[in-house]
Amino acid sequence: MNERKGKELVNELKFDSRGLIPAIVQDYKSKDVLMIAYMNKESVQITLEEGRTCFYSRSRQKLWRKGETSGHVQRVREIWYDCDADALLVQVDQQGAACHTGEWSCFYRKLK
Repeated sequence: MNERKGKELVNELKFDSRGLIPAIVQDYKSKDVLMIAYMNKESVQITLEEGRTCFYSRSRQKLWRKGETSGHVQRVREIWYDCDADALLVQVDQQGAACHTGEWSCFYRKLK
C-alpha cells in the first residue's frame, strides 16, 4: 500500500474544474457502499484533521459535516484514492443511517 498523509495527499489529488472530487463512502466492517458525496480541498483537510467526514454541498454551496443535524456521524478509518487520483474511497464507522431518508445506505433501491 502506498500511504500518504496530510497536505501531501491533498496536493496529489485531482479536483475537477469546480474544485471537487467524488467521495464514495463505504462502511469499514460490512463493506456496504453507503453514499457518494463531493469534497473540495478544504473538506478533505477537515476530514483528515477531525477524523469524521466533511463534504462540500453542491446545492448549498457550503461545507457540511455528516451528522451535524442527524447525529449520524461517520468516523473515518481509512481514505483511499484511485490510480488517477480523481476519486476517493472513504471507509468509515457509520453511526446510524447514512441516508437522509433514514435508510442505512443511500443505495437501497434497485433499478433492475
